[in-house]
Amino acid sequence: MKITVIGVGKIKEKYFTDAIKEYAKRLSRYCKLEIVEVADEKTPDGASETLNAQIKEKEGVRILQKIPESAYVVALAIDGKMLDSEELATQMERWNVGGISQIVFVIGGSLGLAPAVLQRADYKLSFSKMTFPHQLMRVILLEQIYRSFRIRNNEPYHK
Repeated sequence: MKITVIGVGKIKEKYFTDAIKEYAKRLSRYCKLEIVEVADEKTPDGASETLNAQIKEKEGVRILQKIPESAYVVALAIDGKMLDSEELATQMERWNVGGISQIVFVIGGSLGLAPAVLQRADYKLSFSKMTFPHQLMRVILLEQIYRSFRIRNNEPYHK
């Protein structure tokens, strides 16, 4: 299985890059992992709704250009379905057994995802009703993907 994580913006903090590298290394025994960063747009403080929509749209175009036509797309969205770790593992197994060979997880920027990206999504996943920094979300997502593979393979992992 190939898993791609598309995220808006660069990871700046070393502790996040170190964590991402660690989970990428751990995941290498379970899947082919690709992490794709697309440029974010600067969002001025107090930006209008119109400007925010234009920013999301620009970021959305960049995201959509990176999604392969045949990929199954999972958008991280606050209004998505909330799963616990076991349910995510089961869902990923269903996708795999169902013939999906490439899953693309999409993490939006500070304003979220453009409507066009959400429309392209085959599945919307929410980790919480809370908002997380997109840099931290990459680490959380990779950890949960890793945990899913451990669960699916009946391998021990701390709870």
